[in-house]
Amino acid sequence: MGKYGEEDIKYMCRCIDLALRAEGNTYPNPMVGSVIVHDGKIIGEGYHLKAGGPHAEVHAIASVKHPELLKDSTIYVSLEPCSHFGKTPPCAQRIIQAGIPHVVVGCLDSNAKVSGRGIEQLRAAGVDVKVGVLEEECRELNRRFFTWHEKHRPYIILKWAETRDGFLDINRQATVGGRPTWITSEYARRAVHQWRSREQAIMVGSNTALADNPGLQVRDWTGPNPLRVVIDRNNKLPGGLELFSGKEPTLLFTSEIVDDGKNVEKVLINDGEDPIDAVLGELYKRNIQSLIVEGGSQLLSRFIERNLWDEARVFVGQMDFGDGIKAPATKGQLIDFTHFDNSILYMYRNI
Repeated sequence: MGKYGEEDIKYMCRCIDLALRAEGNTYPNPMVGSVIVHDGKIIGEGYHLKAGGPHAEVHAIASVKHPELLKDSTIYVSLEPCSHFGKTPPCAQRIIQAGIPHVVVGCLDSNAKVSGRGIEQLRAAGVDVKVGVLEEECRELNRRFFTWHEKHRPYIILKWAETRDGFLDINRQATVGGRPTWITSEYARRAVHQWRSREQAIMVGSNTALADNPGLQVRDWTGPNPLRVVIDRNNKLPGGLELFSGKEPTLLFTSEIVDDGKNVEKVLINDGEDPIDAVLGELYKRNIQSLIVEGGSQLLSRFIERNLWDEARVFVGQMDFGDGIKAPATKGQLIDFTHFDNSILYMYRNI
């Protein structure tokens, strides 16, 4: 527990819980929760709902029924209050204007526009500021945001399903119809669609696009569909694929821009450029903070080989194929596992 007391930890936990209510809805802004405490009781709270709207601290201050209590209160916030004018005024100034004398911050904001300046403004105005309460948990809350700002790329989640004997797929060339064989249950697939609704982009390789013709949409959940991404260096994928239907935006990365009638936005891969670098660079420029890579084996293995990943979510089913396409080798640290009917979900982190 270190230098922070039980009260600080309790209220910062509440900030994190509030922030998570907006998961998947705040991009490109971080998720932030805030709580205002007076005489050991919460008198106000709020969280950032969506980009362009009021920040968590503003919602929390506005929720206080007796504003005169603010001058003897403490405001808790999971992320350093902003110090600059964007689509909304700076929260550090709003706290100062409200006369709140004590501020407790979970973690600093590594956004170059903030990066300690919010804390400086508060302290310069005579506000008592405590920083670092549940810092690790608060950074975990916004790991996508921090990865984008600090590594200049999206937060990368690898996802696949494999059999007990380590195969992603059967040998379809030796199978009538050549269609995919489901390894997981409907329950697990619903969880995957929930994940899609919370991330900004989703990617497959050209072999998977051709073999499975995936839509990569959110069908069994509610929420926005992610931006679809596919690499087709030599323009071999047919225009009739679901990825090119125009129902949802798709970025097609190719070595030559041709007028092939595909209803997508094309991005040129420069000579000698690694296609993965082209994808990550373009997504970074577009403020895309998270990417799910759903296959196939070659693409997943390439991300692992280059150490360009942050999480791996691996379903292991209770069947054996005996032969087929081998699953990638996971090199991360196992942090959790969950049972999904006929499969187990293993969660890894690249630590």
